Amino acid sequence: MSSGGGRLVLAGTPIGDLGDATPKLARALAEADVVAAEDTRRLRRLTTELGITVTGRVTSYFEGNERQRTDELVQALIEGQTVLVVTDAGMPSVSDPGYRLVAAAIEAGIPVTAVPGPSAVLTALALSGLPVDRFCFEGFLPRKAGERARRLEELKKEQRTMVFFEAPHRLAVSLEAMAEAFGPERRTAVCRELTKTYEEVKRGGAAELAKWAAEGVRGEITVVVAGVDPSDRELGPAELAAEVAADEEAGTPRKQAIADVAKRLGVPKRTVYDAVLAARGDQKRTPGEPQR
Repeated sequence: MSSGGGRLVLAGTPIGDLGDATPKLARALAEADVVAAEDTRRLRRLTTELGITVTGRVTSYFEGNERQRTDELVQALIEGQTVLVVTDAGMPSVSDPGYRLVAAAIEAGIPVTAVPGPSAVLTALALSGLPVDRFCFEGFLPRKAGERARRLEELKKEQRTMVFFEAPHRLAVSLEAMAEAFGPERRTAVCRELTKTYEEVKRGGAAELAKWAAEGVRGEITVVVAGVDPSDRELGPAELAAEVAADEEAGTPRKQAIADVAKRLGVPKRTVYDAVLAARGDQKRTPGEPQR
C-alpha cells in the first residue's frame, strides 16, 4: 500500500495476447490502493492469468460513470492513495476513459505516471507497411454519414499516415467513405485482432478493402491509411475536362471516359461530369461573351 502523497498510475494492458503483460503491470495491480477498471470482469481475467491478487479496492471506471467517479478518485489521491487505471486494452485515455482523471489529478497537484504497455495504434502502424515517420491518430470516425464525410473531407489533404479505430459492423461503410474522400486507390491497411490467434492484416486500395469488408468482419479493428502524396495536386475543372477530351480522342466513349478519369484520378464521377459540362458551356460562348 502507498505511504505519503497519492499517485495516479495509468497502466497499459495487453491488446490481445495476455502473455504480453509485463511483470511491472503485475506488481502495480497487486500494490495499488484503488484499481479503477473499465471492465471489472476483464480485470479479473487478467489478474487470474497473471496469478496475482488485487488487495486494493476495485471500482468500475467507464464512459458511463467517468464524469461522476472522477471526483471520488481524485479525493482518494488527495488522501494519499495510489490509484491505478486500467482499460479493456491498451493505454488508458487513448479513445478510452482516463483523460478526465489525468486532467483533474494534474489540477490537484497529484503526480501522474504510467506503466507502459502495448498500443494498437503503434502496432497497427508498424505492421501496415505504410510510412511511419509522421502519423496522426484520428480515433473513431463519426457514426452519422454526413459528419463522417465532413471529417474525411477535412483530412483529404493530410500528408501524414492516418490511424483510425473502427467497429467491425461499420468498417465497410467507413472504408467506402474513405474511398470516396481520398480516392479508391489510396493505400490502406485493415489490422484485425492484433496479437490474437486470428490476427490478420489486409492491405490494398480503400475501395478494394471496402468490398472485402462488406462480406463481414469480426474482431477489434484498426485502420491505417496513407497520407496524400505531396506531389499530387488537385486538378481543376478545366484539367479534368481536358483529361476526358484526351480519352475521347483516343476512341473512348464520353460516358466511359468520364468514369475512367474519375477512377484514375481518384475523384467522384459527378465532379468530372460537371467539369465536362462546364467546358462544353465555355466552348459554346463566343469569345469575350460573359459567363452567365
